[in-house]
Amino acid sequence: MLFIDNGGMTDPAVNLALEEFALRQLPAENDYLLFYINEPSIIIGKNQNTVQEINAEYVQQHGLHVVRRLSGGGAVYHDLGNLNFSFITRDDGKSFHNYRKFTEPVVRALKELGVDAELTGRNDIQVGERKISGNAQFSTKGRMFSHGTLMFASEIDNVVSALKVNPEKFKTKATPSIRSRVANISEFIREPMDIVQFRSKLLESIYGGSRIERYELTQEDWAAVEQLADERYRNWDWNFGRSPAFNVRQMKRLGAGTFDVQLFVEEGYIRSLSIYGDFFGLGEVKELTDKLTGVRFDAVSVAEALEGIDLTYYFGPVTMEEWLELLFHSA
Repeated sequence: MLFIDNGGMTDPAVNLALEEFALRQLPAENDYLLFYINEPSIIIGKNQNTVQEINAEYVQQHGLHVVRRLSGGGAVYHDLGNLNFSFITRDDGKSFHNYRKFTEPVVRALKELGVDAELTGRNDIQVGERKISGNAQFSTKGRMFSHGTLMFASEIDNVVSALKVNPEKFKTKATPSIRSRVANISEFIREPMDIVQFRSKLLESIYGGSRIERYELTQEDWAAVEQLADERYRNWDWNFGRSPAFNVRQMKRLGAGTFDVQLFVEEGYIRSLSIYGDFFGLGEVKELTDKLTGVRFDAVSVAEALEGIDLTYYFGPVTMEEWLELLFHSA
Protein backbone atom coordinates (compact mmCIF):
# COMPACT_ATOMS: atom_id res chain seq x y z
CA MET A 1 0.00 0.00 0.00
CA LEU A 2 1.43 3.35 -1.10
CA PHE A 3 0.89 6.50 0.94
CA ILE A 4 -0.14 9.64 -0.96
CA ASP A 5 1.08 12.87 0.65
CA ASN A 6 -1.29 15.71 -0.25
CA GLY A 7 1.30 18.33 0.70
CA GLY A 8 -0.77 19.85 3.48
CA MET A 9 -3.58 20.93 1.12
CA THR A 10 -6.70 22.00 3.06
CA ASP A 11 -9.00 22.97 0.17
CA PRO A 12 -11.80 20.34 0.26
CA ALA A 13 -12.40 20.60 -3.50
CA VAL A 14 -8.76 19.69 -4.15
CA ASN A 15 -8.65 16.93 -1.55
CA LEU A 16 -11.78 15.23 -2.89
CA ALA A 17 -10.47 15.64 -6.43
CA LEU A 18 -7.17 14.03 -5.38
CA GLU A 19 -9.07 11.10 -3.89
CA GLU A 20 -11.06 10.60 -7.10
CA PHE A 21 -7.94 11.01 -9.23
CA ALA A 22 -6.15 8.31 -7.22
CA LEU A 23 -9.16 6.02 -7.58
CA ARG A 24 -9.57 6.41 -11.33
CA GLN A 25 -6.12 7.28 -12.67
CA LEU A 26 -3.31 5.84 -10.53
CA PRO A 27 -1.96 2.35 -11.37
CA ALA A 28 -4.61 -0.18 -10.36
CA GLU A 29 -2.12 -2.82 -9.27
CA ASN A 30 -1.42 -0.78 -6.13
CA ASP A 31 -3.50 0.07 -3.06
CA TYR A 32 -3.23 3.61 -1.71
CA LEU A 33 -3.73 5.46 1.58
CA LEU A 34 -4.57 9.15 1.63
CA PHE A 35 -4.84 11.48 4.63
CA TYR A 36 -6.27 14.99 4.35
CA ILE A 37 -7.51 17.82 6.56
CA ASN A 38 -10.07 20.32 5.24
CA GLU A 39 -10.77 23.95 6.02
CA PRO A 40 -14.20 24.50 7.61
CA SER A 41 -16.64 22.89 5.21
CA ILE A 42 -19.73 20.76 4.85
CA ILE A 43 -19.22 17.61 2.82
CA ILE A 44 -22.52 16.41 1.37
CA GLY A 45 -23.35 12.76 0.65
CA LYS A 46 -23.80 11.92 -3.02
CA ASN A 47 -27.55 11.24 -2.75
CA GLN A 48 -28.48 14.18 -0.54
CA ASN A 49 -30.39 17.38 -1.28
CA THR A 50 -27.82 20.01 -0.29
CA VAL A 51 -30.34 22.76 0.41
CA GLN A 52 -32.12 20.58 2.95
CA GLU A 53 -28.90 19.54 4.72
CA ILE A 54 -27.16 22.84 5.44
CA ASN A 55 -27.90 25.91 7.51
CA ALA A 56 -27.49 28.31 4.59
CA GLU A 57 -27.33 31.45 6.73
CA TYR A 58 -24.60 30.00 8.94
CA VAL A 59 -22.67 28.75 5.91
CA GLN A 60 -22.73 32.19 4.31
CA GLN A 61 -21.84 34.06 7.49
CA HIS A 62 -18.86 31.82 8.21
CA GLY A 63 -17.65 31.32 4.64
CA LEU A 64 -17.89 27.53 4.75
CA HIS A 65 -17.13 25.43 1.69
CA VAL A 66 -20.00 23.18 0.61
CA VAL A 67 -18.80 20.23 -1.48
CA ARG A 68 -20.56 17.06 -2.57
CA ARG A 69 -18.55 13.83 -2.39
CA LEU A 70 -18.82 10.69 -4.52
CA SER A 71 -19.84 8.39 -1.67
CA GLY A 72 -23.27 8.05 -0.10
CA GLY A 73 -24.16 8.65 3.53
CA GLY A 74 -24.95 11.82 5.41
CA ALA A 75 -23.58 15.36 5.47
CA VAL A 76 -20.56 15.93 7.71
CA TYR A 77 -18.79 19.01 9.03
CA HIS A 78 -15.03 19.23 8.51
CA ASP A 79 -12.55 21.66 10.01
CA LEU A 80 -8.84 21.82 10.78
CA GLY A 81 -9.40 19.61 13.84
CA ASN A 82 -10.71 16.73 11.75
CA LEU A 83 -8.41 14.19 10.06
CA ASN A 84 -9.79 12.25 7.09
CA PHE A 85 -8.46 8.94 5.84
CA SER A 86 -9.14 7.09 2.59
CA PHE A 87 -8.17 3.53 1.63
CA ILE A 88 -8.18 3.22 -2.18
CA THR A 89 -8.12 -0.34 -3.42
CA ARG A 90 -9.47 -3.01 -5.74
CA ASP A 91 -13.14 -3.88 -5.31
CA ASP A 92 -12.93 -7.64 -4.96
CA GLY A 93 -16.70 -8.09 -4.62
CA LYS A 94 -16.47 -8.61 -0.86
CA SER A 95 -15.16 -5.28 0.37
CA PHE A 96 -17.99 -2.84 -0.45
CA HIS A 97 -20.11 -2.48 2.72
CA ASN A 98 -17.35 -4.26 4.68
CA TYR A 99 -16.47 -1.33 6.91
CA ARG A 100 -14.72 -3.50 9.46
CA LYS A 101 -11.99 -4.40 6.94
CA PHE A 102 -11.01 -0.76 6.50
CA THR A 103 -11.66 0.59 10.00
CA GLU A 104 -9.80 -2.19 11.85
CA PRO A 105 -6.34 -0.62 11.29
CA VAL A 106 -7.70 2.74 12.45
CA VAL A 107 -9.40 1.27 15.52
CA ARG A 108 -6.22 -0.62 16.37
CA ALA A 109 -4.17 2.59 16.12
CA LEU A 110 -6.64 4.42 18.36
CA LYS A 111 -6.44 1.66 20.97
CA GLU A 112 -2.64 1.96 20.96
CA LEU A 113 -3.15 5.62 21.89
CA GLY A 114 -5.45 4.71 24.77
CA VAL A 115 -8.74 5.36 22.98
CA ASP A 116 -11.30 2.59 23.60
CA ALA A 117 -12.73 2.76 20.10
CA GLU A 118 -15.05 0.24 18.39
CA LEU A 119 -16.83 -0.01 15.06
CA THR A 120 -20.56 0.21 15.80
CA GLY A 121 -23.80 0.16 13.85
CA ARG A 122 -23.61 0.60 10.14
CA ASN A 123 -20.46 2.63 9.67
CA ASP A 124 -19.45 4.57 12.80
CA ILE A 125 -16.48 4.36 15.16
CA GLN A 126 -17.50 5.18 18.71
CA VAL A 127 -16.09 5.47 22.19
CA GLY A 128 -18.91 4.18 24.35
CA GLU A 129 -22.03 5.92 23.10
CA ARG A 130 -20.19 8.80 21.47
CA LYS A 131 -19.26 8.93 17.80
CA ILE A 132 -15.73 9.92 16.79
CA SER A 133 -15.77 8.76 13.16
CA GLY A 134 -18.20 8.23 10.30
CA ASN A 135 -17.33 6.19 7.22
CA ALA A 136 -18.58 5.86 3.64
CA GLN A 137 -17.59 4.03 0.45
CA PHE A 138 -17.67 4.41 -3.31
CA SER A 139 -17.05 1.82 -6.02
CA THR A 140 -16.60 2.07 -9.78
CA LYS A 141 -15.15 -0.17 -12.48
CA GLY A 142 -13.51 -2.62 -10.13
CA ARG A 143 -11.96 0.04 -7.88
CA MET A 144 -13.26 1.50 -4.63
CA PHE A 145 -12.41 3.69 -1.71
CA SER A 146 -13.47 3.50 1.91
CA HIS A 147 -13.01 6.80 3.68
CA GLY A 148 -13.81 8.23 7.06
CA THR A 149 -13.53 11.16 9.41
CA LEU A 150 -11.59 11.25 12.65
CA MET A 151 -12.80 14.05 14.90
CA PHE A 152 -9.62 14.88 16.80
CA ALA A 153 -10.23 18.44 17.97
CA SER A 154 -13.19 19.70 15.94
CA GLU A 155 -15.36 22.62 16.99
CA ILE A 156 -18.37 20.48 17.85
CA ASP A 157 -20.68 23.44 18.40
CA ASN A 158 -20.04 24.40 14.78
CA VAL A 159 -21.11 20.90 13.71
CA VAL A 160 -24.46 21.55 15.34
CA SER A 161 -24.82 25.03 13.86
CA ALA A 162 -23.77 24.23 10.30
CA LEU A 163 -26.00 21.21 9.69
CA LYS A 164 -29.77 20.93 9.67
CA VAL A 165 -30.95 17.95 11.68
CA ASN A 166 -33.56 15.72 10.07
CA PRO A 167 -35.92 14.74 12.94
CA GLU A 168 -36.85 11.56 11.05
CA LYS A 169 -33.26 10.39 11.38
CA PHE A 170 -33.11 10.89 15.11
CA LYS A 171 -36.65 10.16 16.26
CA THR A 172 -35.77 6.63 17.40
CA LYS A 173 -32.58 7.71 19.18
CA ALA A 174 -32.46 8.11 22.94
CA THR A 175 -30.12 11.10 22.74
CA PRO A 176 -31.74 14.42 21.83
CA SER A 177 -28.95 16.21 19.97
CA ILE A 178 -25.86 15.88 17.83
CA ARG A 179 -23.88 17.54 20.62
CA SER A 180 -24.41 14.64 23.00
CA ARG A 181 -23.70 12.00 20.35
CA VAL A 182 -20.28 13.12 19.10
CA ALA A 183 -16.90 13.56 20.74
CA ASN A 184 -13.33 14.51 19.96
CA ILE A 185 -10.59 11.90 20.15
CA SER A 186 -8.48 14.37 22.12
CA GLU A 187 -10.86 13.86 25.06
CA PHE A 188 -9.83 10.21 25.34
CA ILE A 189 -6.21 10.08 24.19
CA ARG A 190 -3.59 8.93 26.70
CA GLU A 191 -0.99 11.66 26.07
CA PRO A 192 -1.54 15.21 24.82
CA MET A 193 -0.67 15.82 21.16
CA ASP A 194 -1.74 17.99 18.25
CA ILE A 195 -3.39 16.76 15.06
CA VAL A 196 -0.07 16.63 13.16
CA GLN A 197 1.40 14.33 15.80
CA PHE A 198 -1.81 12.29 15.81
CA ARG A 199 -1.57 11.90 12.02
CA SER A 200 2.02 10.64 12.34
CA LYS A 201 1.10 8.14 15.06
CA LEU A 202 -1.81 6.85 12.98
CA LEU A 203 0.36 6.46 9.90
CA GLU A 204 3.06 4.57 11.82
CA SER A 205 0.49 2.21 13.32
CA ILE A 206 -1.26 1.46 10.01
CA TYR A 207 2.07 0.51 8.45
CA GLY A 208 3.00 -1.54 11.50
CA GLY A 209 6.28 0.26 12.02
CA SER A 210 7.49 -0.80 8.56
CA ARG A 211 8.93 1.57 5.98
CA ILE A 212 6.20 3.78 4.53
CA GLU A 213 6.29 3.49 0.76
CA ARG A 214 4.91 6.50 -1.06
CA TYR A 215 3.42 7.49 -4.36
CA GLU A 216 4.99 10.80 -5.36
CA LEU A 217 2.53 13.05 -7.16
CA THR A 218 3.97 14.65 -10.30
CA GLN A 219 3.23 18.12 -11.66
CA GLU A 220 1.07 16.45 -14.29
CA ASP A 221 -0.85 14.64 -11.54
CA TRP A 222 -1.49 17.89 -9.68
CA ALA A 223 -2.63 19.62 -12.88
CA ALA A 224 -5.16 16.84 -13.47
CA VAL A 225 -6.33 17.08 -9.85
CA GLU A 226 -6.83 20.85 -10.13
CA GLN A 227 -8.78 20.39 -13.36
CA LEU A 228 -11.05 17.84 -11.70
CA ALA A 229 -11.51 20.14 -8.71
CA ASP A 230 -12.69 22.90 -11.06
CA GLU A 231 -14.89 20.69 -13.21
CA ARG A 232 -16.63 18.81 -10.41
CA TYR A 233 -15.94 19.88 -6.84
CA ARG A 234 -16.12 23.65 -7.41
CA ASN A 235 -19.08 23.28 -9.75
CA TRP A 236 -22.39 24.60 -8.40
CA ASP A 237 -24.41 22.07 -10.40
CA TRP A 238 -22.54 19.19 -8.74
CA ASN A 239 -22.57 20.63 -5.23
CA PHE A 240 -26.09 22.03 -5.14
CA GLY A 241 -28.02 21.23 -8.28
CA ARG A 242 -31.48 22.67 -8.74
CA SER A 243 -34.06 21.40 -6.29
CA PRO A 244 -37.00 20.12 -8.33
CA ALA A 245 -40.57 21.24 -7.84
CA PHE A 246 -42.60 18.60 -6.06
CA ASN A 247 -46.12 18.09 -4.80
CA VAL A 248 -45.64 14.73 -3.10
CA ARG A 249 -42.97 14.23 -0.48
CA GLN A 250 -42.39 11.08 1.55
CA MET A 251 -39.77 10.79 4.29
CA LYS A 252 -38.99 7.69 6.29
CA ARG A 253 -36.12 5.92 7.98
CA LEU A 254 -35.62 2.34 6.83
CA GLY A 255 -32.92 -0.15 7.74
CA ALA A 256 -30.74 1.14 4.89
CA GLY A 257 -30.94 4.77 6.01
CA THR A 258 -33.12 7.86 5.84
CA PHE A 259 -35.08 8.43 2.60
CA ASP A 260 -36.58 11.65 1.28
CA VAL A 261 -38.54 11.08 -1.94
CA GLN A 262 -39.89 14.11 -3.78
CA LEU A 263 -42.22 13.64 -6.74
CA PHE A 264 -44.04 15.88 -9.16
CA VAL A 265 -47.26 14.06 -10.02
CA GLU A 266 -49.54 15.44 -12.74
CA GLU A 267 -52.78 13.86 -13.96
CA GLY A 268 -51.93 10.72 -12.00
CA TYR A 269 -48.51 10.20 -13.61
CA ILE A 270 -45.03 10.71 -12.17
CA ARG A 271 -43.56 13.56 -14.22
CA SER A 272 -40.34 13.85 -12.21
CA LEU A 273 -38.90 12.57 -8.96
CA SER A 274 -35.78 12.84 -6.85
CA ILE A 275 -34.57 10.42 -4.19
CA TYR A 276 -32.39 11.83 -1.43
CA GLY A 277 -30.98 10.23 1.69
CA ASP A 278 -27.98 8.92 3.59
CA PHE A 279 -28.25 5.38 2.21
CA PHE A 280 -25.31 3.55 0.61
CA GLY A 281 -25.71 1.89 -2.77
CA LEU A 282 -23.61 0.88 -5.74
CA GLY A 283 -25.94 2.00 -8.52
CA GLU A 284 -26.79 5.48 -9.77
CA VAL A 285 -30.16 6.51 -8.34
CA LYS A 286 -30.93 8.33 -11.61
CA GLU A 287 -31.27 4.94 -13.32
CA LEU A 288 -34.16 4.17 -10.97
CA THR A 289 -35.82 7.59 -11.26
CA ASP A 290 -35.65 7.36 -15.05
CA LYS A 291 -37.55 4.05 -14.93
CA LEU A 292 -40.31 5.62 -12.83
CA THR A 293 -40.72 8.85 -14.80
CA GLY A 294 -43.94 8.64 -16.80
CA VAL A 295 -45.35 5.78 -14.70
CA ARG A 296 -48.82 5.97 -13.11
CA PHE A 297 -48.53 6.95 -9.46
CA ASP A 298 -50.01 3.86 -7.87
CA ALA A 299 -48.43 0.90 -6.12
CA VAL A 300 -49.24 -1.66 -8.82
CA SER A 301 -47.81 0.43 -11.66
CA VAL A 302 -44.66 1.32 -9.73
CA ALA A 303 -44.12 -2.33 -8.77
CA GLU A 304 -44.53 -3.38 -12.41
CA ALA A 305 -42.08 -0.71 -13.59
CA LEU A 306 -39.49 -1.98 -11.11
CA GLU A 307 -40.07 -5.68 -11.72
CA GLY A 308 -36.74 -7.49 -11.82
CA ILE A 309 -34.88 -4.50 -10.38
CA ASP A 310 -32.60 -5.20 -7.40
CA LEU A 311 -33.32 -2.28 -5.07
CA THR A 312 -30.42 -3.27 -2.83
CA TYR A 313 -28.06 -2.34 -5.67
CA TYR A 314 -29.25 1.25 -5.40
CA PHE A 315 -30.14 1.63 -1.73
CA GLY A 316 -28.64 -1.17 0.32
CA PRO A 317 -31.00 -3.51 2.20
CA VAL A 318 -34.46 -2.34 1.06
CA THR A 319 -37.26 -4.66 -0.08
CA MET A 320 -39.91 -3.85 -2.68
CA GLU A 321 -42.54 -3.98 0.08
CA GLU A 322 -40.63 -1.38 2.12
CA TRP A 323 -40.19 0.80 -0.96
CA LEU A 324 -43.89 0.78 -1.83
CA GLU A 325 -44.79 1.39 1.83
CA LEU A 326 -42.50 4.43 1.76
CA LEU A 327 -44.04 5.83 -1.41
CA PHE A 328 -47.70 5.23 -0.71
CA HIS A 329 -48.26 4.77 3.03
CA SER A 330 -45.75 6.99 4.85
CA ALA A 331 -47.24 9.14 7.51
